[in-house]
Amino acid sequence: MPELSVPFSAFLTVWAFLAMNIATPGPNVLNTIALAIGSGRRAGFGSALGVGLGIGLWCLGMSLGMAALMQRVPGLRVAMTLLACGLLVWFAWRYLRAARAGWCNRGRAEVQGRAGAGPRTAFLRSLSVNASNPKALTTWIAVMAMFPVAGAGGWDIALLCAGACLLSFSIHMAYALAFSTPAATRVWLRMAPVVNAAVATFFLGFAVRLALGLRG
Repeated sequence: MPELSVPFSAFLTVWAFLAMNIATPGPNVLNTIALAIGSGRRAGFGSALGVGLGIGLWCLGMSLGMAALMQRVPGLRVAMTLLACGLLVWFAWRYLRAARAGWCNRGRAEVQGRAGAGPRTAFLRSLSVNASNPKALTTWIAVMAMFPVAGAGGWDIALLCAGACLLSFSIHMAYALAFSTPAATRVWLRMAPVVNAAVATFFLGFAVRLALGLRG
């Protein structure tokens, strides 16, 4: 295996953050579940492929772009870290709001299925949802502050993107398999407030960790 320039712990940190973010309720997750409910597991599989590819492309584009910028702007790393801390706090606040709204609407929320979509249609739909999702941009800005992209080589970026792609596909494939019936989806929606509250706490912890790192 080629030698990596970045400690493996940095990859694990990013992948843990991404796993929490990918798995929480949002446009991508709701789209995958709606396709699986309305059009079956094959459409759910196509959606999972679309999300996996979309996140892999976000990772590649942001990694290469930020690596080039950080080499030219020495103070960009600190600015990015401060921005990431602010974004993580904002994420946490939004997830806490979602948790509160979920508790208030518990038992009344539902996801409408999207019927008539084959794997190809589902793939393209999920790819477009991912590309137009503002959460994706802000997520990758935060990720670039966590990962030492300025010192990363080609193999580091390839591993980071491959892991992100595989992680997102696996999580969305699990949703497509597990929540392809209305009954299963209702159970998931009842659990969503708890998940959102846990993720908010997780993101606040990341913000504190990044802020403390600036003092070192």
